[in-house]
Amino acid sequence: MSAEEILVRAVELGENFCLYFDELECDALCKEKILHRVLRNINSQLLVVRPDLNLAAFEDVTDQEMQSGKGMHFSIHCYKTTTPLAGLPVAFSVQVENKSYYMCCEREGEEMIIRFKEGEVPKEIPGESNIIFFKKTFTSCSSTAFKFEYSLERGMFLAFKEEGYLRKLILKKLPKDEVDETMKMSLYKIS
Repeated sequence: MSAEEILVRAVELGENFCLYFDELECDALCKEKILHRVLRNINSQLLVVRPDLNLAAFEDVTDQEMQSGKGMHFSIHCYKTTTPLAGLPVAFSVQVENKSYYMCCEREGEEMIIRFKEGEVPKEIPGESNIIFFKKTFTSCSSTAFKFEYSLERGMFLAFKEEGYLRKLILKKLPKDEVDETMKMSLYKIS
């Protein structure tokens, strides 16, 4: 165990002798910026959210459909953290028919399910949250492709699984030191 010296400066003495400090960072995640992007898989398909069907899947999309943006234009909320080693903490939201939906994970029996719930992404997250993913480069030699690890279950990543004609968005366990192309996602600016 090692001790670390941290110099702090007291700012004021408040009611009930509470001492207030300046320039201390808390462990809460604080929203730093929002990126507006579309997400593509290795087949160049776009991630499309259909809240009415409780479904998010990668689909072939025409340029005209992409411009309309129905369920495809994501806001990627980037959070500032005091522990950056896990990756950049992000949350996803999307607009569909003038309503905002955020991505979250929920346990259903033995399986983790991706859901999109109506509502806004919070500006601050004081503790653990089922909406946070860690953005990481897909491989060390690929700076434009990413994978997203679920913050509450290490080793679980966003991926797609083929179900009939759909490539459904899922959470998938990645064995250590393996590369899984179904987890590879690229982010493209919305023009």
